[in-house]
Amino acid sequence: MEAASGSRWDRLLRRTRTLLVIVLGAAMLQQMCGPVRLAGARDDLLDRLQQERQSRVIAMIHRQETLSLFGVPVSSSIGIEDSEAVLRAIRLTPTDQPIDLVLHTPGGLVLAAEQIAMALLERTGKVTVFVPHYAMSGGTLLALTADEIVMDPHAVLGPVDPQIGDMPAASIVKLLELKPPHQISDEMLVLTDIAQKARGQVAAFVDHALLKHMPRERAALLATALSEGRWTHDFPITVDMARQLGLPVSTKMPPLIYELMDLYPQSGEGRPSVMYVPLRSGKGPPQ
Repeated sequence: MEAASGSRWDRLLRRTRTLLVIVLGAAMLQQMCGPVRLAGARDDLLDRLQQERQSRVIAMIHRQETLSLFGVPVSSSIGIEDSEAVLRAIRLTPTDQPIDLVLHTPGGLVLAAEQIAMALLERTGKVTVFVPHYAMSGGTLLALTADEIVMDPHAVLGPVDPQIGDMPAASIVKLLELKPPHQISDEMLVLTDIAQKARGQVAAFVDHALLKHMPRERAALLATALSEGRWTHDFPITVDMARQLGLPVSTKMPPLIYELMDLYPQSGEGRPSVMYVPLRSGKGPPQ
């Protein structure tokens, strides 16, 4: 009896192990196939958008996405890898063919943003930048190169004042007005020198970009306003304010842009902080 009972337990244990391996294998397969399916859906939608607009469509969308089998959320911003990829796409596009750039970004590395901006400025075909939600800092720098900026009515741009580490360059420079040099550390004095140079460099680049569409005097004034640190770095430049600043802004956002954004979901970590259900129209099905 004891031997028979032990044999049954052994069989049950082996079956449990087999079932566990199958469950884990299915979960790993789903994790690996999910990103592939999502990438395919994005490619298909970008192709539809290109065919609809007869342009080269480039999407630079920075989300916090869950990557790898371990579900680690990674936030991204404009970097050298982005500039390499965008420059490659531009290089493969005839110079007179329109380019549509879809931007959803908090900004990023100034060097990378300026590399992309210079390539866009050299285009002879129309450059359109689409901003469905936000394009801050370096994203705004790219938008300034466009012949047309298409924004969602509630989307925002932002100032392009340079940041030194985690500090605004304008605030570092202001330190010299608040304290005499002998009361400032050597490290901060070096940072003030770097900050002054960064402000001048960014202002000069923005001025150069704006000359594509604006008279020299107007471009210089706007370049100064956007880069001098007049506002905090997260200050929202709305559609109305962008128009007041003289930027070529439209709100005629193609529906496919919103569909594209749906294919870049946020990380699924924890419970969702925003939820909604489809609206019901009368007695009909949910919409």
